[in-house]
Amino acid sequence: MTEPTSNSARLAARPIDEGGTPVEAWTQWRRDFAALDVEDCRTLFLVAAHPDDETLGLGATAAMLSRRGVTVQVVAVTDGEAAYPDDGGDRKELAKLRRHELADAAKALGLPTPVFLRIPDGEVARHERRLSARLGVMLAGFDRGTWCAATWRGDGHPDHEATGRAAADAAKRAGVRFLEYPIWMWHWAIPDDPAVPWHGARRIELTPGDLAAKAEAMRCFASQLERGDGPPLLTPEVVERQMALGEIVFL
Repeated sequence: MTEPTSNSARLAARPIDEGGTPVEAWTQWRRDFAALDVEDCRTLFLVAAHPDDETLGLGATAAMLSRRGVTVQVVAVTDGEAAYPDDGGDRKELAKLRRHELADAAKALGLPTPVFLRIPDGEVARHERRLSARLGVMLAGFDRGTWCAATWRGDGHPDHEATGRAAADAAKRAGVRFLEYPIWMWHWAIPDDPAVPWHGARRIELTPGDLAAKAEAMRCFASQLERGDGPPLLTPEVVERQMALGEIVFL
């Protein structure tokens, strides 16, 4: 896939707490996507810019693959400590909490303990080359049955896009298959949006059990779902969209 253009301006123009594209606009869309054949996947490195991205984007897929005996290793690039930059809270404490939340979510999905790279939240682009090198070391030596999935390079959030670029570069050098999963795209884009590479989209075939595992894992992220002094980052509209629309990847 050709590297997409950044959509950070699109995301910035549609604040999270304003709801974004309604879930009904997506569920009423008539477009269907070919199913992704996962039979050749033996190991999946699931790279997340922040704790919860992996669950929002591919949680049900991770549960499905794990149930089939595939090793799914979550790699959290940042600890997500800058989720609420204006509240004056202790970022070290939030980072610790979010690591615990991700560990609990991984258990709910049937996955091993996540790997935490501890790159500063909000600064992934500054550390992109170092991230690519670290991911490359992790992927080195694995065969063609290894896949690497990361946040889409056009997702709109700068950390998501930088994580996707670093992972794409590492996967290319390691010779493993690379997939990208969108998260914030569902918020700022609209059906048939020309900024989205729909031609390369593939849907994941999931069972109700896979989606139930994703819902259980999502409940682990209380710091993002609840907030006493303002709107949470993961508003009800965000969670509803991610649960209702299934999961897709871009090839």
